[in-house]
Amino acid sequence: MKERIMTHTTSADGTLIGYDRLSGTGPVVVLVAGGLDDGTENIPLGEHLTNGFTVVNYRRRGRGDSGDTQPYAMQREIEDLAAVIAANGGRAHLFGASSGGALALETAAAGLPIDRVAVHEVPYQISDEMIAAWRAYTAALTATLDADDPDEALRLFMRLAGSPDEQIAGAEASPFWPGMRALAPTLRYDAACLGDGPPPAARLATIAQPVLLTTGATVDPHMAALPVDFFGAAADAAAALIPHAQRTVIEVAGHAPDPALLGPILADFYTA
Repeated sequence: MKERIMTHTTSADGTLIGYDRLSGTGPVVVLVAGGLDDGTENIPLGEHLTNGFTVVNYRRRGRGDSGDTQPYAMQREIEDLAAVIAANGGRAHLFGASSGGALALETAAAGLPIDRVAVHEVPYQISDEMIAAWRAYTAALTATLDADDPDEALRLFMRLAGSPDEQIAGAEASPFWPGMRALAPTLRYDAACLGDGPPPAARLATIAQPVLLTTGATVDPHMAALPVDFFGAAADAAAALIPHAQRTVIEVAGHAPDPALLGPILADFYTA
């Protein structure tokens, strides 16, 4: 386990944002977590990157020790990232997982001091069927969270992600459910970062930095209800809109990719 220095910075609206600075030297890489993740899932990847980089793993607002000043807006999350970058040298590469990848791309489009951006399996919706399902989900999610029902919000999210009912029931009975329940309100924030569903063509077209979009060869088994090419089609569509995009397929399934496989790919990309 690499040494981690835990600290905070303050966003533009006064919200405290917690982050870990992992031991390492070299250019700064900021890791952006996806849905129902307080940054924990990115730690193994961050440790792989510390051989050549200074890795900053932050907790998005509403997660862990980060604050959650209301009202929420995606612009506040962009400001959070700006504060993290400013506190760690003023420039950085980004890596974003899943909906965190959408936030990373929105941040690059906003013109922050970012060098290169890598994203893994951003769940943009491409087909008419999936776009309709996404919009039904976001409407139901809003109503459910407004009714203060985090358990149903989690069920909605897992169904959207392709989890069968028996897996959802198993998750509810597991010791991990209370932690997920605490993060359920942030599902609304992930939905905001993904917008109406399809890749945001006009904003992606403004990204000047090199962008790497990675996907697994197939979807994870617990997402088996999704189309087999779901993430690949989303990445291809986004790559077609980004001026300096690169695409890489990791030849294993994995929405949470194996750090030993993804780490070297990222290191090569950030140092190209």
